[in-house]
Amino acid sequence: MENKKDSSTVSNQTQSGAQTVTTKSAFQTNAQPNPVMQSFSSPQTGPSALKVLFVLLVMAAFGIGTGYGLAIATSRPGSPLTQALNPNAPQKGQTYGTGDIKSFKDTAEGTLKEGGIDGEGQYHLERPGGDSQNVYLTSSSVDLSTFMGKKIKVWGATQTAQKAGWLMDVGKVQVQ
Repeated sequence: MENKKDSSTVSNQTQSGAQTVTTKSAFQTNAQPNPVMQSFSSPQTGPSALKVLFVLLVMAAFGIGTGYGLAIATSRPGSPLTQALNPNAPQKGQTYGTGDIKSFKDTAEGTLKEGGIDGEGQYHLERPGGDSQNVYLTSSSVDLSTFMGKKIKVWGATQTAQKAGWLMDVGKVQVQ
């Protein structure tokens, strides 16, 4: 057996002939063993910032699209989705309030909007012809807030007003 500083040779004799095996020394500099532990300072490979940004933008687009679609679907009065989301919403043709038409003789039709005029009325009916044709409303027996934005017919009693052209106390409402 012969020893060298950079390699060693081992000879084994067998019946068929000689076999020579060459192995590298543990002290040799060009050997690169796999480390048992990885360094913490080695760069981490993961999703690139561009991929993450793309995924976030796609998610935001789907969220905005879903919200927009639901807003359009629920904005139409009487749509099946609106009725499913709010089963207590007033239905077209339904009448609400008291049946006493002797006390509430006056009628008006229009779209219910929020706001009175100079403290008179909590709501008003917008009617064709501009602001001078609005009917300002209060109610002692019907919750008018449930009819916001709907075309309605009201029965009521005309009240004296200081600023409003027509002020009415509503007793009965029918959704048009």
